[in-house]
Amino acid sequence: MAEITQINDRYDPSSVEVKWYKWWEEKGYFKCEETSTKPPFCIILPPPNITGQLHMGHALDHTIQDVLIRYKRMMGFNTLWLPGSDHAGIATQSVVEKQLKKEGLTRQELGRESFVKRTWEWKEQYGNQIIEQMKRLGDSCDWERHTFTLDDGVSKAVRKVFVNLYKKGSIYRGNRLINWSPALGSAISDLEVEHKNTKGQLWHIKYPLADGSGEVVVATTRPETMLGDTAVCVHPDDDRYKSFIGKFIELPLVGRKIKIIADEYVDKSFGSGVVKITPAHDFNDYEIGKRHDLESINLLTRDGKLNENAGEAYEGLTVKQAREQVVKDLEALELLVKTEPHEHSVGHCGRSGCVVEPFLSEQWFVNTKEISIPAKRVVESGTTVFEPEKWIKTYLHWMNNIQDWCISRQLWWGHQIPAWYCQDCEFITVSEKDPVECEECKSENLKQEDDVLDTWFSSALWPFSTLGWPEETESLKTFYPTSVLVTGQDIIFFWVARMMMLGLEFVGDVPFRTVYIHGLVRDAQGRKLSKSLNNAVDPVELIDQYGADALRFTLMSQIGSGRDIKFSMQRLEGNRNFMNKIWNAARFTLSNLEGYEVPAGGTEAIANKSDLSYADQWVIQKCGECEKKIEEALSQNRFTDAANAIYSFAWHEFCDWYLEFSKPILYGENLNEKQATRTVMLQTLNRLLRMLHPFAPFITEELYQKLPLKGEAIIVDSYPTVKEDKSWLESGSAEVAFDLDLVREVITAVRNIRGENRIKPGIKLKAILDPKDDKSQKILGENKTYIVSIAGLGECEVSKPESLSQCAVTTVRFGDVEVDVVIPLSGIVDINDEVKRIQKSVEKLEKEQSQLSSRLSNEKFLSKAPEDVVELGRKQLEDYKIRIASMREALQRLKS
Repeated sequence: MAEITQINDRYDPSSVEVKWYKWWEEKGYFKCEETSTKPPFCIILPPPNITGQLHMGHALDHTIQDVLIRYKRMMGFNTLWLPGSDHAGIATQSVVEKQLKKEGLTRQELGRESFVKRTWEWKEQYGNQIIEQMKRLGDSCDWERHTFTLDDGVSKAVRKVFVNLYKKGSIYRGNRLINWSPALGSAISDLEVEHKNTKGQLWHIKYPLADGSGEVVVATTRPETMLGDTAVCVHPDDDRYKSFIGKFIELPLVGRKIKIIADEYVDKSFGSGVVKITPAHDFNDYEIGKRHDLESINLLTRDGKLNENAGEAYEGLTVKQAREQVVKDLEALELLVKTEPHEHSVGHCGRSGCVVEPFLSEQWFVNTKEISIPAKRVVESGTTVFEPEKWIKTYLHWMNNIQDWCISRQLWWGHQIPAWYCQDCEFITVSEKDPVECEECKSENLKQEDDVLDTWFSSALWPFSTLGWPEETESLKTFYPTSVLVTGQDIIFFWVARMMMLGLEFVGDVPFRTVYIHGLVRDAQGRKLSKSLNNAVDPVELIDQYGADALRFTLMSQIGSGRDIKFSMQRLEGNRNFMNKIWNAARFTLSNLEGYEVPAGGTEAIANKSDLSYADQWVIQKCGECEKKIEEALSQNRFTDAANAIYSFAWHEFCDWYLEFSKPILYGENLNEKQATRTVMLQTLNRLLRMLHPFAPFITEELYQKLPLKGEAIIVDSYPTVKEDKSWLESGSAEVAFDLDLVREVITAVRNIRGENRIKPGIKLKAILDPKDDKSQKILGENKTYIVSIAGLGECEVSKPESLSQCAVTTVRFGDVEVDVVIPLSGIVDINDEVKRIQKSVEKLEKEQSQLSSRLSNEKFLSKAPEDVVELGRKQLEDYKIRIASMREALQRLKS
């Protein structure tokens, strides 16, 4: 006999979440098996920076992954969600350098070895904060496999990849244009450049022809870079300048003769149609320079000051100072035509905030030409698929225009490049192990490269280095290729493409079968979350206030086809209410178990069909329909459809209707029916919790453990499917489900009439149900008891009414049947007051209808409004017509 379990009136996430997470870890439920007969399912967690805090982007990204892992775990897969963290070279070094600055020190004063030691100490003290926050969210990672990008195993893989690519000729050291942060004194990636719209100026400068026959005018936002110009460019089809092509300019302030060249890159319609070319300080100019074999003159030092190539007058000046001086000098020579305000995008270093300079510098590069070819083919062939598919075009566009990858950074924190310079013969020895002598001349006088590798280099090996490569481990055999990568659109090229290239190069297979790209989390108005807009939200604070389950469900119920999410507190509050609804449903179920005999078959027990009520058969049928919808949705990663199916079944069918339908039986005297209903109620609640578990893991484990029908733990129980539940679902009935759905519609119609006519809930109404066919006549007759009880009726007739005078009438159409629900209002409401109220409502609606109709007839509005807005307006207009007509009919009945 089942014991009655007492649970609190309200769900308190804070008393539940830490308890169950600790228990799951202790029981080892997050662990995978290296070898197993179960099919493998593996996700490699995109490693968050050790400097990071959990933000809403992480919350979305991690919840998607955890839903997949928990679902597949329950579906019988050997699941591995492998966590890790990134050393985040620039970010971490910047944090530690700020600490040193407070102590009056620089990293140079501390020395490399001591600085790296200090950074490791910082990592040990603060680097795990985000991991604890991930646990708060419910991430069910295999924590024993947590990998850090500077761990020995990863370092071994990094060196092997570097050495192999170098020996193959795919890694080289060369002088190329890169993004340079003068404040950091390092190259940075495009992802670390933040483009900001800046109010600047456009200077129009005369460039005189060397033969004295005339001049051209160029416009620039950076006049100081003219000191490094090596050409002037026009469009080959620009008739204004065809005769100038091939002539020479005498470059002002410098006196250098530079050629006028032609290139289709130039926009004839912008400015004068003449462009100055500075290959060493502009990426577009650099490409033109390569096409026309132009000299590249670097004007800057590593700290962002002008060097000797700028000339004595400008050497040693900052960029800002040089700009001011150049403008003054041009004015003095009467070469400045005009200056005008100009807003343009300027790249800033995401870490230091300084302006990023295109900088010609000797760096280490990966030649991506050859290794990118297989990475394109596998996407074109569908070996790896993108969801949504639209991102395939973006991926292939980037791959078709790929540039060599700058992999060196002028930092101390990171993977120091495994290259040693011979101080005697200048030969570069590149080796997986620290060499003792030069490979060329055998000298022991070696010095290792100071630069470290770009953080994205170690991240590019993540899918296989975390599984033990270069060793042929069982984990690598079992879980590579991984199943799915979940990530945002911003790093498709920086991370996804590079993992594809290096996975194919070194393991011979793609790193993942599916790339799932999600959108951004925005505020309710669609704006990006940011401190500057004062709309940023902290997911940890939301978890403290609303619980992790409510946050997770809010995110998953809105994600669809890569679209951005509009996050609102109202939705979050609504989903907290959903959790409370589930809690109260379980509380009601468990409070009605006095004398209940636990059946031998538990959740699979099949009751005698004769003992099952219509409501029992209905809810079993509805549960099966829900299982089918979820299975279809999750098989296609349609998380919102799955979440909405669970929400609809749990709230609207199980809680709102089935529990109400079942009360007469639970409170009745028929012991066999009561036993059957309580069993079905528990079985359905058990399945509901299991369906919800991947989305809301904490509340579902808490309630599951209180059920008399359960297994060891919900996290490792099976996920309900139509196939698994075949026998149990046969107790349901599609015919009965149709009947009770009609009953629901009738009860809803009665409730709506009560609400529209402001009739108090305690007043027992009379309802006349007028079926238009034999089928609905039979259904209503058999289920009249449900209708009277749940709709709060004093009397119910299934017949044709004698008159509709002073009655409220609603027509219910459901499937192939139709019923008029008639409620006499005489003596219940003040007819005259009701007539006045409805007349006012009609007048108000007609005014709104007229305004909307005018708007939709306005050609100016129609030409400017988005198509979906116009379509919505037309639907609203149709809705106005229906509502007004319905109210006029009601007025006619009341007046008669």
